[in-house]
Amino acid sequence: MQRVYLDYSATTPLDPRVLDAMRPFFTEGFGNASSIHAFGREARVALEERREVVAKFLNADVGEIFFTSGGTESDNHAIKGVAFASKQKGKTHLITSRAEHHAVLHTCKFLEKLGFEVTYLPVGEYGRVDPDDVRRSITDRTCLISIMHANNEIGTLNPIEEIGRVAREHGVLFHSDTVQSFGKIPLDVRTLAVDLLSVSGHKIYGPKGIGALYIRKGVAIENILHGGGQERGRRAGTENVPLAVGLARAVEICKEEMDKEMKRLGELRNLLKDKLEQGFNGLIINTHPVHSLANILSISFDSRRAEIDGEVLLLSLDLKGVAVSNGSACTSGSLEPSHVLLAMGRDERTAGASLRFSLGRGSTESDIEYAVTALGEVVDRHRSVMSR
Repeated sequence: MQRVYLDYSATTPLDPRVLDAMRPFFTEGFGNASSIHAFGREARVALEERREVVAKFLNADVGEIFFTSGGTESDNHAIKGVAFASKQKGKTHLITSRAEHHAVLHTCKFLEKLGFEVTYLPVGEYGRVDPDDVRRSITDRTCLISIMHANNEIGTLNPIEEIGRVAREHGVLFHSDTVQSFGKIPLDVRTLAVDLLSVSGHKIYGPKGIGALYIRKGVAIENILHGGGQERGRRAGTENVPLAVGLARAVEICKEEMDKEMKRLGELRNLLKDKLEQGFNGLIINTHPVHSLANILSISFDSRRAEIDGEVLLLSLDLKGVAVSNGSACTSGSLEPSHVLLAMGRDERTAGASLRFSLGRGSTESDIEYAVTALGEVVDRHRSVMSR
């Protein structure tokens, strides 16, 4: 049986070149970067060199990059940190969208329990936030706007530059979760007009457990981890030098190969889209036809035309060796329909009968052919059983 992995947005395999870069820092270069002896100084040099790699990739100053454990921590630090710092000034209102990652949504729900007010903006048919909705929602108490760059479930890109300009016009801080777009398309924190930005390593063939948070110089933000003075006092805890080295090496490889790879993946995604549209009736494409990442395609089976069980689709495809998802990896195991698709106006049954195909470095035309054939067999079998 052929095995096909089409869930690169959930996680990516570690690039062997990244592993090679990390390996020495688990053994010879094991020093604590906070120690003042030679072992510690060597680790510190390695850490700061890798911080510079990430900073240059984002067109940020090296002092604006802080290593974290991943995208979730970065999101939590950005949102809670700004909220807590702003509360004493009477600014207790935040703006986000209904289609954000749960790392953002659940953080906002937590803040509501503490007395903060949150506006959850609607999204359009393809999951995009309207900058005018952002503008209309700003009040004199608004402290932060948090809108993701690329949606993790559907791949649609938000108009971040426009939203950033709106935020700057009103003097409101702006955070963006760029976990999915980081390493796939160019990101420039100056052009995007963001004040805070979250990234993660394991979405770009780097190690799990490492990410970074960009905090623009001068932004007032409280810490959410307390202890030592690591990361220039922003994040307590011994710095994970091997993983920071891995993140930086993954960034370097992405920078070298990004244009060519995204072009290749875009062609594969278009092939997948064409074959799905030709082979299946009642199909809805959730991913924006223009403003989207090249490697993600989200589909739903329209409940008005076909009665399909999404969980059955996933499990049956897995039995055929095809790994896909029905949305965020963080909600796997949940029987609830995607909150992103519901926010886009899909009904519950349609949202439940959805699949996300996400392509990566290992994806081939053969994988696409096999996955589409397998899906056809699964759907035909499912309809046959349902009609009995």
